[in-house]
Amino acid sequence: MRKFLKALFFLLCIASALGIFALYRPHYIPPPIKEAIWPRDDIAVVRARQTPVLSAGFAKHNSTLGAPVYIRIFKEERELELWVQTPADTYALFKTYPICNHSGGLGPKLKEGDRQSPEGFYTVSKSALNPNSSYHLSFNLGFPNRFDRTHDRSGSFLMVHGDCVSVGCYAMTDPAIEEIYVAVEAALKGGQSAVPVHAFPFRPTPQRMAMASGHQWESFWQQLAPAYHAFAETNRPPLITVDGGKYLVTAW
Repeated sequence: MRKFLKALFFLLCIASALGIFALYRPHYIPPPIKEAIWPRDDIAVVRARQTPVLSAGFAKHNSTLGAPVYIRIFKEERELELWVQTPADTYALFKTYPICNHSGGLGPKLKEGDRQSPEGFYTVSKSALNPNSSYHLSFNLGFPNRFDRTHDRSGSFLMVHGDCVSVGCYAMTDPAIEEIYVAVEAALKGGQSAVPVHAFPFRPTPQRMAMASGHQWESFWQQLAPAYHAFAETNRPPLITVDGGKYLVTAW
């Protein structure tokens, strides 16, 4: 009986610890893709570690580290794509990274504190880079953008970062954010004025859009879909403008 009570007490302690952990990190998901140990090195060390990896990968597309890059995010598929510009002035897919964590459901971010990861078209400039982030490395998506402000949407510090923890951001594993961050940083230092980041709810294929028929965000998603299809046709990031409170997409 005493052994049973000890075992029961031990199990209750574990359950309590897990409950406290869930309370303070409600959006944490420990997926198998998260490495157990990863060094949180200074950005100089990170650059030294990732530069040869990225340079070799970009070279396979006849490109170099420092060339312009383009990022696409697909919330439902939990994927982030990193594309690099080639000498032909088109973009080639460098790598698809699994998104370790994001918060909220399908649909745009509406207000501060709703813990919703944004959807829409954003740009990352040099000032958005944070090599000293509490989440290893990060860059700010620039939410709210002009479209968001037109619709009175509020929020701040919406990032792509490491550490696999999200309360509205797109969280990557630490090794993944190192590659992505160094590629973005190098592109901006190389002369790209801003890196476009297009965040979709899902890949807006005709079949998937048909499934979204009648959804409360169907009309919003219909504004995002042309950017996906324009890129598929040209392999160049489309031009995005806002007019009359709507996204307008123009292919190169």
